[in-house]
Amino acid sequence: MSNRPPLWYTIQAVVGTLVEETALVIIVIWVLPYFGIRAPLWVLAILMVALATLAYVRYRLGRTTFFLPRREYAESLVGCEGTVTSPLKPEGYVKVQGVLWKASCADKHLDAGIEVIVLEVDGLKLLVAPKNRA
Repeated sequence: MSNRPPLWYTIQAVVGTLVEETALVIIVIWVLPYFGIRAPLWVLAILMVALATLAYVRYRLGRTTFFLPRREYAESLVGCEGTVTSPLKPEGYVKVQGVLWKASCADKHLDAGIEVIVLEVDGLKLLVAPKNRA
């Protein structure tokens, strides 16, 4: 896996920063004097550096999201195996692919530690059955 973000993200960040900087220059040089507000050029320089720094920080924080592991849809859990972590009487919790899910079972009661298979996903609740029965 590459440690660089996609090219479109970098281009968007650079173009966005240039647009923001241009808007700042236009506002300070042409718009503010129209209202009788005169700002020295050193104020413009400080504002531009601050805006560029903010854009860089946003870029660095945003690029980390490209390297997070992909999240799968809950529907892809159908057929996966898991383990009961708190008894299902008829509702409890199961761990599937390392994630804790609220679950229910068609059987009346399943104790903790029993292996199960996901039959169906209903919102964020799983319908499971014992592995040896399915």
